[in-house]
Amino acid sequence: MSGRRWQLLKACRALSNGGVIAYPTETVWGLGCDPSDEAAVRSLLTIKQRPVQKGLLLIAANTAQLEPYIVALTPAKMRKIVNTWPGPHTWLFTATERVPPWIRGEHATVAVRVTSHPLAAALCQQFGRPIVSTSANLSGYAPAKSEILVRRHFWDKVAYILPGKAGPHTTPSEIRDAQTGVVVRAG
Repeated sequence: MSGRRWQLLKACRALSNGGVIAYPTETVWGLGCDPSDEAAVRSLLTIKQRPVQKGLLLIAANTAQLEPYIVALTPAKMRKIVNTWPGPHTWLFTATERVPPWIRGEHATVAVRVTSHPLAAALCQQFGRPIVSTSANLSGYAPAKSEILVRRHFWDKVAYILPGKAGPHTTPSEIRDAQTGVVVRAG
């Protein structure tokens, strides 16, 4: 078994056991967990010092992984969105009943993205479903751009750190409303 495969299996084991992990994304390092595990999500929110009301983002390896969580739009609108993926483009969709309140926060929407980071995509593929993705930082502070910073600040707070490098993008992912296309956060 290759080293990378072993690392992915170890990360997935941590996710399955209710752990919070750190991993690289297209833009910065992320913290993640199984979105269906309320205790894991609450642990992640505690680590970040982030209120549950804000809601959290889900990343996936492909569009099919997101389908159970989002209310689909017209075929034309869906094509436009799917054409931005994989990549650092996050879209707010009306959430299905499958999205728990600890993911939605105070919103009726859920933020989703098909990641273009090869390691994050492989992680979601190996896990078999989307994972929570939020920047590796305390709320209000700059996100970690390197594994060294993640290890310095989170080594004793997460179950596993998936070795790798963040992608070349220097700004957080753009967030748009899927219905209107309006930019909620510039990327």
